[in-house]
Amino acid sequence: MGVSILVFFMVRAIPGDPAQLLLGQNATQEQVQQLRTKLGLDKNPITQYGLFLKDAATGDLGESIVTGRTVTGELAARLPATVELTLFAMLIAVVVGVPVGVVAAVKQYSWLDKITSVLALTGISMPIFWLAMILIVIFAVNLQLFPFPGRLGSDTSISAITGLVLVDSLLTLNFAGFWDGFLHLVLPAIALGTIPMAVVTRMTRSSMLEVMNEDYVRTARAKGVVPWRVIFKHALRNAMLPTVTVIGLQVGLLMGGAVITETIFAWPGVGQIAYESINRRDYAMIQGVVLYGALLFMLVNLLVDVLYAVLDPRVRY
Repeated sequence: MGVSILVFFMVRAIPGDPAQLLLGQNATQEQVQQLRTKLGLDKNPITQYGLFLKDAATGDLGESIVTGRTVTGELAARLPATVELTLFAMLIAVVVGVPVGVVAAVKQYSWLDKITSVLALTGISMPIFWLAMILIVIFAVNLQLFPFPGRLGSDTSISAITGLVLVDSLLTLNFAGFWDGFLHLVLPAIALGTIPMAVVTRMTRSSMLEVMNEDYVRTARAKGVVPWRVIFKHALRNAMLPTVTVIGLQVGLLMGGAVITETIFAWPGVGQIAYESINRRDYAMIQGVVLYGALLFMLVNLLVDVLYAVLDPRVRY
């Protein structure tokens, strides 16, 4: 409810009249007013919000003033692309970030730890749009190792089942389509996953350093437990609670719409449609995208809370 109020009234503070933008500069005032009346923009904001809330309670977020399709329909069509990109980006972030953070903590103050810290800080500080363009120029344009843009090549077709290219291609045994979809996914996933990977690395290192000094870790070592078992069974499992929190927050942020990455790579996801909707003053679509992002953010954090109990038995008590 809070997000719906904020987004509804803040969107209407964006300069520009949607009706005027749709009709163009050559439209007469009568034509603009007729379209405003048709779209309900002639009513006061409080009345507009009341009507929006009434429809939203039934799952109707309105229609896009640009495409004429329902907002829920557009989001449902775009959601699989964003989900696939987000999951692949977070897979890279976790698979690389957690082991690197563990090694940096175990080898504290070594040259490996220092290099890791510098790279993590660089990853957090690096603007996504710059990294995305550099990846495109080097690996897609100059070296031509990866295709660009979009999710699939123009000569590749996949039967849609779940909307996830990699999953659908495997379900239909379309291995050529799977490989093409995978190649298209690599560059945007790396660009999107760089900041989460750096955050996960730093949080894992910090948590591991704290846990490694606990009594139960020292006791395990004193009993002669194999070092790798001490690290991964006793230390890492307990150190994962704050790391899981960070991972959940990052997934929620990315799922809310990777606007910059999807726009640069022409990735047909929720982030791209958010960018297009803001440019076109598509109020209904902007509201739908923000509410969708807020809902996903809450759901992911709920899942993180549940995972606490799985990782730490003490939470269940």
